[in-house]
Amino acid sequence: MSEDEAPSDESEAVSPDDAEETASDGEAPGEQVNDEPVEGDEAEGNDEGEASEEPEEDDESTTSDDGNEGEEQAEETDEAGGKDESEADDEGDADEEESTELAEPLTEETLSERLDGAEAALEEAETESDLDGVSATLVSIGNDLEEADLPEPDEDADDPQEALESRLSDLQDDLESQRGPYSEDVIEGIEEAGTTIEETRWTETGEGELVSPVEGFVEAENEILGTDLTLEGDEPASLVATLETAAAAVGDASLDPDEDAETIAALLEAVEELQSGIDAAEAWDDLSTREKLAAHGFYDVLDHRKDYPPEWHAIKVYEKRGEAEPILLALDQLGSEFMERHCVESLTRMGSVEALDVMTQRAQKRNKPAVTALGKIGSEESVEMLAEYAEADGNPKLQLVTLKALGEIGSEDATQAVADRLTSENDEVRSAAARSLGLIGDTRAISPLSDVLENDDSDTVRASAAWALNQIGTREALDAVEPYADDRAFLVQAEAQKVV
Repeated sequence: MSEDEAPSDESEAVSPDDAEETASDGEAPGEQVNDEPVEGDEAEGNDEGEASEEPEEDDESTTSDDGNEGEEQAEETDEAGGKDESEADDEGDADEEESTELAEPLTEETLSERLDGAEAALEEAETESDLDGVSATLVSIGNDLEEADLPEPDEDADDPQEALESRLSDLQDDLESQRGPYSEDVIEGIEEAGTTIEETRWTETGEGELVSPVEGFVEAENEILGTDLTLEGDEPASLVATLETAAAAVGDASLDPDEDAETIAALLEAVEELQSGIDAAEAWDDLSTREKLAAHGFYDVLDHRKDYPPEWHAIKVYEKRGEAEPILLALDQLGSEFMERHCVESLTRMGSVEALDVMTQRAQKRNKPAVTALGKIGSEESVEMLAEYAEADGNPKLQLVTLKALGEIGSEDATQAVADRLTSENDEVRSAAARSLGLIGDTRAISPLSDVLENDDSDTVRASAAWALNQIGTREALDAVEPYADDRAFLVQAEAQKVV
């Protein structure tokens, strides 16, 4: 190196340690740091940021031999790796510190502040997306509230946990009330209107009154959505079909709760008018009892109203005519116990199979007059239920009417259930069971009836057994009765003498 090229006194040589520090301060990977001294002019040029000196620096850096260059690159790599690990550790520590700082303690004050924030956000929310964000916040608060270990309140103080939960619940309710309206609400309203039409019993006048509100809704929907719907008919079933088509058209419109809010609101208003119109139509239940009976022509049989109430007079007329339907109508509509009793008595005397379902429903509630009516109707459909009642030892009055009814029905399917009552502790029940077996006429009952005739302590029961054997009437049955012609009990004698 010549004297002209010697380093100036004002410049300082850059040591390898200084180069390493420079690399760690931000030099890009791949830049080589030269451990040769830098000339004063070059150092000054670098200090002044002259770009023109950079090529000379690059040229001088190339003068280092290959061995030194490899060592320096390895040192740079180690230093860069060390820097990356150090920076990663620093960033991890920073994240941990930040996470620690963000994890607020779950106290009454912090939870209350978060609820304040959620309430403010709810007031500012304008779209469904905004509401979804508030909902997520409330869910998070709710989870934290469940985990919070709030202090127990003093004896007379309010529980902070309950107060916060109550406020959270109120905000959730407010959130739901702000949602929508949705097209699903419109569809649901239309379907409810259709269900009302389908399930309600309408008067003739009411059926005609349904057409106008449905027609008005169809016109409103056509105007709002640009559809071309028409009524499918004037009958209730056709009106329901029309509303089903209208509901499907709303679904096909794919209305957005934010962008189509006005359209949805207009449709909901139309649905409210539809439902209001349907509610105003005359339903059967809107009529008074006498209006309902009059609508069915119940009073048409009366030339004059001799009895009071006139319904009683009409029931007598229908019973003489053998017409059960008008009496069943009166039984359904008339609420007084007086009229109910007369209706059931008329139906019992008539024994009309038309009354079977109604009497069965009443008998299922262990209604004794209805059980009696079932016996007069004589349908074997009632046997299974009545056989069960016959076993109800805790209710002898029900047993008595049931045993009589089973006898009048006369089904041999009831023989065993009735015969089992021959051993009842109640004399009246044993007597009724014996007579019931006589009405049924099943020869399998001869043996148990013969035992009763011979051994029962009650002469009344023995007489009933003798009567039943006479009713069965086979040679075997009559032979069982005949020996008692001189019995100590007059009633038994009387039955035995019938055989002679």
